[in-house]
Amino acid sequence: MITLADGVRLHVSVTGPEDAPVTVVLSHGWCQDRRTWRHQIEALGGMGRRAPRVIAYDTRGHGRSSATDLRSATLDQLGDDMHEVIRRYAPSGPVVLAGHSMGGMTIMEYAHRHPTEFAGRVAGLLLVSTTAEGHTHTRYGLPPQLANVLRLGETLGAGLLARSGAWCPHRVVMPALRPALRWLLFGDECGDDAMLLTMRALSRAPLSSIGGFRGSIGAQRRLDTLATLGDVPAAVLVGARDRLTPPACAESIAGALPFADLTVVPGAGHMLPLERPAEVSAALLSVVRRVIRQQKRIPAVTRARKAA
Repeated sequence: MITLADGVRLHVSVTGPEDAPVTVVLSHGWCQDRRTWRHQIEALGGMGRRAPRVIAYDTRGHGRSSATDLRSATLDQLGDDMHEVIRRYAPSGPVVLAGHSMGGMTIMEYAHRHPTEFAGRVAGLLLVSTTAEGHTHTRYGLPPQLANVLRLGETLGAGLLARSGAWCPHRVVMPALRPALRWLLFGDECGDDAMLLTMRALSRAPLSSIGGFRGSIGAQRRLDTLATLGDVPAAVLVGARDRLTPPACAESIAGALPFADLTVVPGAGHMLPLERPAEVSAALLSVVRRVIRQQKRIPAVTRARKAA
C-alpha cells in the first residue's frame, strides 16, 4: 500500500526477484483492477532466471485502492500516480510499462508530464486496447449517427454518476448488465472466468470513478507525445472487434511509435488480457526479452567506447 500526497491510498502488489534485470509495471483499465493482468503476471513469473520484478497496482478509485474526489479523477492525476509508484517501488533500473485501455492512456500521460524521467527509465512498452485520441474513433460497432447518440447519452450519464459519491453498483443489478457488458467488452469468445472477473471489478468501482474519469478519457490527445519517444521497443495490440478502442486507435499509436509492432487479434474484443491472454502474454514477454538483451549489450558498448 502506498499513500499519495493527497491522502489517496493505492493497493500495490509486487512479485519477482528484487535484483531482476527489468521491472514491469502493469496498469489496468477503466472500472477494472490489477487482476486484469493475472495471466500475464503468471507468464512473467515463468521466465525463470530472467523473470522480471512485476508491479501491479489498483488505480485510485478502483479495486482495493481508496476512492478519489472528482477533481482528481483525471488522466493527468493518473500519470502523476504512476510516476510516484515507479519512484517508490522501482527507483532504479530499466522499466517496461504495460497498459490496458485507460492504463495505456495513463502511460501516455506519464510520458507527457514526466518526459525526462520517462526517457531515462522506460525501456519498453506494451499498449493494449487503448487510444491516444480520446473517443475520436469510438463507434461502439454502430453506424455513426447512432454512435453519436449513444456517446451523448453516455457522456450525460457519466456526469450524473460522477456526482454520485462512493456508492458502488449493487450486486443485484450486475446480472442484468451482463448481456450489455458481454456485447460491449468482448468479441467472439468470452470465458466464464473472464466475464466474472470483469463484472467483479466493475462492481467494486465507485460510481464517482465510473463517471468521473469519462471526461478526461474522451478528451485526451497524446499522439504528439508518442512521436517523441524515439526507439523505445513497443508492442501494440487490439481486438478486431473492439467496440471501445477499435483498430483505428491502435493503428494511430503504431504510426506514432517508429519501433512498435502492431497486432490486430481476429475476433477479439476490448478485454484482451483476459480474453486472449496467450497473445498478450507473448507480446509482453517479447518486449521484456528485447529489453534484457539491450541491457546486456550496454556494458559491452560502454567498454568498447572506453577502449577506443
